[in-house]
Amino acid sequence: MSVLLPAIIPVAFIIIIGFIAGRTLNLESQTLSQLTVYILAPALVADSLYRTNISIKSATGLLIGVFLIALVLYLLVWGFSRCFNLSTLTSKSLIATTLHPNNGNMGLPLINFALGAAGLERAIIYMIGSSIILFGIAPALLSGNSFKDSLKLIFKLPLIWAMLAGLLLRFYNIELPFKLGDSLQMLGQAAIPVALIILGMELANTSLSLAKYELISTFLRLLIGPLVALTIGQFLHLQGLDLQVLIIQSAMPTAVNTLVLVAEFGGDTPRVARTILVTTLLSFLTLPMILWASAQLTINH
Repeated sequence: MSVLLPAIIPVAFIIIIGFIAGRTLNLESQTLSQLTVYILAPALVADSLYRTNISIKSATGLLIGVFLIALVLYLLVWGFSRCFNLSTLTSKSLIATTLHPNNGNMGLPLINFALGAAGLERAIIYMIGSSIILFGIAPALLSGNSFKDSLKLIFKLPLIWAMLAGLLLRFYNIELPFKLGDSLQMLGQAAIPVALIILGMELANTSLSLAKYELISTFLRLLIGPLVALTIGQFLHLQGLDLQVLIIQSAMPTAVNTLVLVAEFGGDTPRVARTILVTTLLSFLTLPMILWASAQLTINH
């Protein structure tokens, strides 16, 4: 718990501010959601790629791991939805809450505190891969368009272009003039608190409940997620910090930005907000166990 508190308390504080703002101010959460999707999140990805020093081998292994984990979880949710005849709205929401761990505003500070700078670099690569899925692929899945329309949507969103820009800047070692790199970094840093404020605003109008949906989505996100990550990591022969970060990041509660995604492209917003709240609270119990177990695995390897 002492490892988690420095990461969780600042997150909870900003959520509380958003909660108070949702109760007292006349703010439009959709406007903030669009600000995050189209400006702040792309800036965060571009800046992370621009500054990272991780090796190509580790980065490649982690990125492949992220995409394989998402694919397996998607197939599990798809099969579950078909077996139990879930409605389209419920299925979309379950896909969103299962595929997207909170590896940014919770995962990054937690891993930074627990594993140091080397772990943080790997956590950023995981976050980049997850962001590509969250803002590049998931909108097409949730909107339910044809393959052609889905591709158009993916390339219409700025995330892909931000990723390419960050890679080019890093690959050619380009230093942005007039301290524009600092501007990019400031925009990226704003993505996390704005997303947390959006969550607080949504929770201000959301009642805490533990119905079947919340229990199933919590089980998938907090327990099945890291188990799938362990299996995929071993399949890819990841070791040491690479394997540990892959597991820990996959064990995070549902991402705050999932709420942004669902509000913008389709899904049950109240259910998603409740899932974020429930998984975040229960992660106080699951994350210490995942941290311990992942450390034992890396020692044994």
